[in-house]
Amino acid sequence: MTKDKEPIVKSFHFVCLMIIIVGTRIHFSDGNEFAVDKSKRGLIHVPKDLPLKTKVLDMSQNYIAELQVSDMSFLSELKVLRLSHNRIQLLDLSVFKFNQDLEYLDLSHNQLQKISCHPIVSFRHLDLSFNDFKALPICKEFGNLSQLNFLGLSAMKLQKLDLLPIAHLHLSYILLDLRNYYIKENETESLQILNAKTLHLVFHPTSLFAIQVNISVNTLGCLQLTNIKLNDDNCQVFIKFLSELTRGPTLLNFTLNHIETTWKCLVRVFQFLWPKPVEYLNIYNLTIIESIHEEEFTYSKTTLKALKIEHITNKVFLFSQTALYTVFSEMNIMMLTISDTPFIHMLCPHAPSTFKFLNFTQNVFTDSIFEKCSTLVKLETLILQKNGLKDLFKVGLMTKDMPSLEILDVSWNSLESGRHKENCTWVESIVVLNLSSNMLTDSVFRCLPPRIKVLDLHSNKIKSVPKQVIKLEALQELNVAFNSLTDLPGCGSFSSLSVLIIDHNSVSHPSADFFQSCQKMRSIKAGDNPFQCTCELRQFVKSIDQVSSEVLEGWPDSYKCDYPESYRGSPLKDFHMSELSCNITLLIVTIGATMLVLAVTVTSLCIYLDLPWYLRMVCQWTQTRRRARNIPLEELQRNLQFHAFISYSEHDSAWVKTELVPYLEKEDIQICLHERNFVPGKSIVENIINCIEKSYKSIFVLSPNFVQSEWCHYELYFAHHNLFHEGSNNLILILLEPIPQNSIPNKYHKLKALMTQRTYLQWPKEKSKRGLFWANIRAAFNMKLTLVTENDVKS
Repeated sequence: MTKDKEPIVKSFHFVCLMIIIVGTRIHFSDGNEFAVDKSKRGLIHVPKDLPLKTKVLDMSQNYIAELQVSDMSFLSELKVLRLSHNRIQLLDLSVFKFNQDLEYLDLSHNQLQKISCHPIVSFRHLDLSFNDFKALPICKEFGNLSQLNFLGLSAMKLQKLDLLPIAHLHLSYILLDLRNYYIKENETESLQILNAKTLHLVFHPTSLFAIQVNISVNTLGCLQLTNIKLNDDNCQVFIKFLSELTRGPTLLNFTLNHIETTWKCLVRVFQFLWPKPVEYLNIYNLTIIESIHEEEFTYSKTTLKALKIEHITNKVFLFSQTALYTVFSEMNIMMLTISDTPFIHMLCPHAPSTFKFLNFTQNVFTDSIFEKCSTLVKLETLILQKNGLKDLFKVGLMTKDMPSLEILDVSWNSLESGRHKENCTWVESIVVLNLSSNMLTDSVFRCLPPRIKVLDLHSNKIKSVPKQVIKLEALQELNVAFNSLTDLPGCGSFSSLSVLIIDHNSVSHPSADFFQSCQKMRSIKAGDNPFQCTCELRQFVKSIDQVSSEVLEGWPDSYKCDYPESYRGSPLKDFHMSELSCNITLLIVTIGATMLVLAVTVTSLCIYLDLPWYLRMVCQWTQTRRRARNIPLEELQRNLQFHAFISYSEHDSAWVKTELVPYLEKEDIQICLHERNFVPGKSIVENIINCIEKSYKSIFVLSPNFVQSEWCHYELYFAHHNLFHEGSNNLILILLEPIPQNSIPNKYHKLKALMTQRTYLQWPKEKSKRGLFWANIRAAFNMKLTLVTENDVKS
């Protein structure tokens, strides 16, 4: 819908402007690569060091007084030459005889009084306006300028056939400077312009309009008049001047620039133009003087489609507002623009109006504008930018009686929402609504037209889109840029949303499921937000990878991390975090599984190495040593009481008591046995440790029975520990019976190690070999010991 309206509005504003630049803009772009700017340099002559390949040369606003052939001859590729605002008085066109490609020549605002002609065929744009020519500077050679589009001229006097040499040319634009035009009172001159699409006449800026010249133009499409100063006395002179210019049926666009007039004369000009073929009337910089009174105006049938008045200065302070506003409100035209004016109100038309387009930008209208107005039944577009509107609820009520309204622009006001508890009332026909640059908050989403398609809410105070909002199922485009939103709005309430603009907000963790909920999205602009590059953002970045680059505008340049500090400024496309560091459940499971595997491994090793047994042994040995520390120092002096402590299994006691002990005691070796030397009342472990520590040697009788005895292993463990603690070789191993390696339990790995690393004495079955066995036993006790008796200890 907006695209359908644009051509109408643009043609209203720019019909003549496009004609102005048709034959000129092309030449600027051609020479950009070899453009030289020497403007505002204080030059008094053309520099001699210009590049030979210069195509565009700007020497405007200098002090150059003359041009010579040598100034231009070496610039053979020159296409554009600007020499405006200099001091040139004489122009000899032969200066450019070597510049065959020259198409654009601007010599306006100089002091030219005379021109010397020379055949030139390449000009498309020739501007000689705002100079001091007495007559129009037209050469017969200009008739050969078949490509000429723009021609600017100056003159103090006019003659009917001045333009005859170029009468056959079809010019797009003629600028005629008549600021210095002078003619005696009651004399009338004439000028015939055969072919021109646009005619722009510039008059003296401070003199009352008094020109009496008949200018007739064939095929005139646009007419511009600049510097018009009128009052009630010379108003008819101006209207008479217009009568000839507006006679042709092709004049569609009429523009007045810088016009000062009375209200009465302005209404007379409107009345004169009303039946004319003009379709677009533009007035820029209008000043109203003297007085404003009610004037009669006959709204006859007219071809005028649009009236645009921009920037009104009202020098009348006391006047009837009804007289002023009525003239405009009752106009039977389609489009009316009154912008940048001090108008505080606009009346509602008395009868059903023909207005389809109203633009009242930059006035001082309040919420009462068009209140209860039921005559704007054909109005399709209403623009109220930059006024004094404050209440969105009242704006909605204003539209209630505008059944054809489709486009409403109330941006750049002071609108607020949420003042009223009751629901907002809107005409249902609105499809485009511009509420940007106001003071609206989240509550605005509860006060919107139900069938809106395009909604502009940028530059407001919106922090979130409430979940409980009116279902805007027709909404296709939403602009909420430059607000304070912290997340992307889902499409739950906007099922047709296809364009979203949400840049420059406070979005830090956009929802990962946004693209899933907004299946129709074809364009989203969400850059320049303070994205926090944490785990929450991972899924959103992943979802972006699945979206076409054409959908995400500004990607990746406008999407950067703002937090944490280490990521600040980094593009979102380069942001990556592992699944393990972001998924708490997965992290817990992973740690749990690792701990479980570790626990199983440790448990298996403990079981295999019988670690609990060793821990128990260490604990008991430590406790015994701790108790030993509490014994007085004199008792801690280590005096050996026995030559040997014998450890054996009860199943091997017969051999020990009948063979080993008798032999050792016969050799005066004092033996410590558990059944006769353990102290009653002490624990078994403590007795074992005491006996081992009080014995010079520890004898272990090894056999399969020994392996099966846990107490024997205790004694072996403590004796071996004492070996390292004392730093002596105090173990004697006697193998009574062979022990298969596979029969030794895993927890007795120390026994395995001792049997592998240490020499043991094996009890021979043959009696003939036992002599050697006993000899080895005696050799193990070859150190002479001083033993302390129990009585010695007690003493």
